[in-house]
Formats: sequence, C-alpha cells, structure tokens
Amino acid sequence: MNRALGAKKTIEIAAVPGVRGRGVAAQVSPRFDAWQRQAADDGWSAAEYEAGAVAEGQQIPTTWRWEDAKTAISRNQSPDLPFNLTLNPYRGCEHGCIYCYARPSHAWLGMSPGLAFETKLVAKRGLAAVLARQIASRAHVPQRIVIGAVTDAYQPLERQLGITRECLQVLVDAGHPLSIVTKGAGIERDVDLLQQLAARGGPPERVSVYISLNTLDARANHWLEPRAPSPTRRLKVIERLAQAGIPVGVSLAPQIPFITDDMESVLQAAADAGARRAFYTVLRLPLEVAPLFEHALRTHWPDRADRVLARMRDLRGGELYRADFATRMKGTGVWAQLLSQRFAKACDKLGLQRERPEYADDVGPRDVAKAQTEPANLAGGATRSLVLATPPAVQGDLFAP
Repeated sequence: MNRALGAKKTIEIAAVPGVRGRGVAAQVSPRFDAWQRQAADDGWSAAEYEAGAVAEGQQIPTTWRWEDAKTAISRNQSPDLPFNLTLNPYRGCEHGCIYCYARPSHAWLGMSPGLAFETKLVAKRGLAAVLARQIASRAHVPQRIVIGAVTDAYQPLERQLGITRECLQVLVDAGHPLSIVTKGAGIERDVDLLQQLAARGGPPERVSVYISLNTLDARANHWLEPRAPSPTRRLKVIERLAQAGIPVGVSLAPQIPFITDDMESVLQAAADAGARRAFYTVLRLPLEVAPLFEHALRTHWPDRADRVLARMRDLRGGELYRADFATRMKGTGVWAQLLSQRFAKACDKLGLQRERPEYADDVGPRDVAKAQTEPANLAGGATRSLVLATPPAVQGDLFAP
C-alpha cells in the first residue's frame, strides 16, 4: 500500500470479476483515505481481496443503514445551476448508473465510489421532521427545492422506507415549490400529493417533474443504468404524470458520444407521452467517475471506447473533464455546438420548452429581505418562525398573501 502525502493521487481501480447486475465491477479507494491500495498479483483473487469471495455470476446484495438527519436542505452556490436548494433522502443509489457524478460523494463516508456507492446505502432518519423545522424558520426563503439532485429519491429503497413521501407531505402542506428529477417509477405512488401541489397554481409554478431518459436503446440503457426502470416504463411514467395534470418534462442527461445518439427519438417519444419541457447536459466525469467509466466502457463497449473518450476530450478542451462552471454542463467546441443545435431544433419542432422555464418565476434575491421581515402566516395564525418538533399535519401556504 502507498501512503498519500498530499501529492496528487493516481486513482487505482481494483476489478471485481464475476459481478452481475451492477453498474461497475470495480472498487476504488476513497480519495480521503490516508492509505491508497495499488493492485498487484500475489496469487490471490482480486475479488476475494476487495469484496469477499464472489462466484462467477453472483449478485452482490444491497445493504443500508440509518443516519440521523441534522439538516434537510442543502444549498449550492454553483452559478451554472438554476436552483439553490436541494433535498436528498439517501446517500448512494441502487440504480447504479455508471456515469453518476454523485459517486465521489461516497468517499466522504469512507466508502468506495465504485461498487459501494450502489450496494452500501445510507438513509436519513427523521428527515421530514428536520425539513418541517427548516421551512418554518424565519430565515428560510421559500425558493424551489429540487428533490433528487444528487441521488435518486425514488430508488428501490424508497419503496421500503417512504422517506421521500414524508418530505413531500411536509412541502405540499406548506405549498412550497419543488421540482423532482428521477428515473424511478415509484413516483407514481405520490401522484396524489403532486396533484395537490399542482392545483395551487402560480406563479411560481409549485411543482415540476423531470423523468431522466437519455436513450431508447435497451442495450445501452441496461449497461448505463442497470437497476433503473426500462425506457418504456419511464415513458409510461411521463404519460401517467401528464394525465394527472402534473407538469412533466424529460431530462436527456447525460449525453454520451456514440452511446446515446438518439436524442431526437427520445424527445419525440417523451413528447408523445405528454412531456412539455426538456433539458440536457453532456457527460461529466469528476474525480473517481472518470476511471470507473473508462473501465466499464472498455469492458462493455471495447469497440467504441477509444472513439467515446476521444470525443469527450473534444468536448472538454483536450481533457476527459473540466470542472469550470462555464462549460461543465454543455461542453465546448464544434461537437457541443452540434448537440445544442440538435436539441434546440428538435424541441422547437415538438413544441417543447427548453431549460426548465419554471425557475424563472421563483423567489429571487430581491425577495429575501421581505420574506425575512414579513413571514407568511401558517395554519392557526402562527408564523414561519415557529419551531416544529414534528412534521405538521396541516400547514398553511408559505406563499399565501
């Protein structure tokens, strides 16, 4: 093992052969570990060393543990994002998307962004109660909260725990604007709550949902997102939400060169199902995601690997990834321009709104002072500065006059 002494680390991958049904068959050491492992052939199986004995074709089970929630709302200061507030009920994600930009977050827990990210999950206990206290605070400015901006709030574990629904109930009772980005068909369970919020009207528009769908190709989808619903199932979710009167769109993120080449077909299918808006980003490969993605790419698409990586460098000024806010979402150069033009033309043809228009009506910086000095009334004449010990059964509209 090599000890890290502050120098830039080379991320080493340890393959775990025999794994099925997961986004990656590899582990990487958390980047904050004082010690880093480097693979060497000593006659023992890498699978036994990294993950215990894994027989050929064996499925590694998903495990989870509780974490007591200390805060519910996270804030970002990224100028390239149209929102400031997010809510994430879970750490890690069983969908196992190989490209997920959230994988590096597992290193903060001392766990691998590889297999551990999709097999060792953390659920936030008491999150709804903490959320109720935060939105009742005088300091809270009720801007749109995006649910699932890091990990999917409707991953399979949600069916068992229901944390997302508890948080939705708090926000719906308060009339708080929210957006959801998900691949999970489990969102259909919460159509009743989303309908209540949609019926409040606007501006601002109280609710919007985006279903992530970046390709209709079943083979590519199975490799990219092994435990997420199929493209056909996600189109049915869009149709169900649209029929329920809930503003729904499609997220074509991420666009991966030579893998997700059917942008126009995805937009057409989503529009036919009832989507009325869309957005996209290009593939992002921060930190440990880059070597994990390349490992999986060379395993599953060896004939395309070099072409995909070369095009990613074209999009990133010669590097696999650049994290600058000006270009990280859409890339640069002629290929980025081509993607942008294809997206714009297809959306215009189908009558789809582009780039999440509902954020334009959200509470902005000018409203902060007023919101803090003139808090809206809650149910029973209380104010938003009331500290709530448990999620309220009925809470007044935070946007009421």
